Amino acid sequence: MASSDVNVNSQKKMKMMALILMIFTSVFGFANMPRSFYLMGYGAIPWYILSGLTFFIPYAFMMAEYGAAFKNERGGIYSWMEKSVGPKYAFVGTFMWFASYIIWMVNICSTIWIPFSNAIFGKDVTSTWGIFGLNSTQTIGILGIIWIIAVTFTASKGLEKITKVTSIGGTAVVLLNIVLLVGALIVLAANGGHLAEAVTSTQSFIKSPNPGYQSSIGMLSFLVFAIFAYGGIEVTGGLVDQTERAEVTFPKGVTIAALIITVGYSLGIFLCGIFTNWNDVLSTKGVHMANAAYVVMQNLGYQLGQSFNMDQAASLVMGAWVARFVGLSMFLALTGAFFTLCYSPLKQIIEGTPRELWPGKMSEIKDGMPINAMWIQCIVVVLFVALVSFGGDAAAQFFSRIVLMTNVAMTLPYIFLSGAFIAFKKKKEIEKPFEIYKSKASTWIATIVVTFTVGFANFFTIIQPAVDGDLQDTIWMIVGPLFFAAVALLMYARYDRTK
Repeated sequence: MASSDVNVNSQKKMKMMALILMIFTSVFGFANMPRSFYLMGYGAIPWYILSGLTFFIPYAFMMAEYGAAFKNERGGIYSWMEKSVGPKYAFVGTFMWFASYIIWMVNICSTIWIPFSNAIFGKDVTSTWGIFGLNSTQTIGILGIIWIIAVTFTASKGLEKITKVTSIGGTAVVLLNIVLLVGALIVLAANGGHLAEAVTSTQSFIKSPNPGYQSSIGMLSFLVFAIFAYGGIEVTGGLVDQTERAEVTFPKGVTIAALIITVGYSLGIFLCGIFTNWNDVLSTKGVHMANAAYVVMQNLGYQLGQSFNMDQAASLVMGAWVARFVGLSMFLALTGAFFTLCYSPLKQIIEGTPRELWPGKMSEIKDGMPINAMWIQCIVVVLFVALVSFGGDAAAQFFSRIVLMTNVAMTLPYIFLSGAFIAFKKKKEIEKPFEIYKSKASTWIATIVVTFTVGFANFFTIIQPAVDGDLQDTIWMIVGPLFFAAVALLMYARYDRTK
């Protein structure tokens, strides 16, 4: 998932191609493809298509309608829900959305060292890191704490140079997709059209080679990963008023972009199987969700070397350099995103909501930055990183748990937004410049399908570890979102008393 800033004051309207590219860069995430291949093999493809049809496209149209109706509101999604349902619902939903970025930051504080390691060493060696007698998980936790403090300190100064890093990282990730496509086709040609991960029957597109995702519940829980891969589509709601002939161009652009992204993800997962045999490459010790992308791409480099008749040593060197390129690209992209997201969601929630909701001087904006709130946010992230890092788990379990926490927390706000859509449509006083869901039936069907898809995916993701006997993982996935929902309700109750 990526985020994009658009110049609202721009006089020039976006044409179809510009809109499609904007949606693509906001949504499409390179690492989702190799990570999905690691979890489900070719079996990931049907889930991406299903979640595209039941979540991505109908949800994008909802965001388009919201964005058109509230294009002049500063509060973003808070204003959408507050004017549709009410302030308490809006605050809890928006706070959950904001909280999901806190979970995202906890995730990135720990996992950003994997691309860093790949950029420097050509492979993930984070499991061997240790300082002052601490194990690798604890060491990465300490590095993460230093990282969030350094980023908060720099961002609080109002520096905007980080956008250059973001654009460099974004360009590098586009190049990664080209390397994946061209590289896979070269390997396919060199192997005489034989796939490394053979397609034996239709079961290859249903059953996962990963033992953890072979049960019915395991397969269903993968749906949340597919939904997470489509995250960021709410950004498109803010593009409506900047689109040429929006009532025609926008729904068409969203549909085309959604189809390209759905096909792109499915194709990318299939390309991974051209040069990666799951059992040979991904079943080995030390491979987990956070480093799967680097392992797969390092293997692409190795297989390319073999295709060019290089010896084993030269092929391994080529694999290491591809891994370095992936690591550097992802590190730059994540760094840019981290700097933006450490203040952007926080600034939006503070500017959109009543000042009285925030205790003390938390709502103060200095030099365009909510500095006090940023430091409180930093303390919360530090506490979370410390709590998870020093919990005594092995590195693979630690990374898997954080990724799962992020996926669940980031998809829950979608339920709030889709749940408010019926109330939004019922309010005749809200001017709606264009509508995609023109009948009551289409509104209800879209709302039920989107809400059910996200709820269903999260339910199975949460219960899967408990069914497999790992109750601790289930508890961790519930704790994050529940904690922030409780904080939101307590803050709103306090605000209610002081009104």
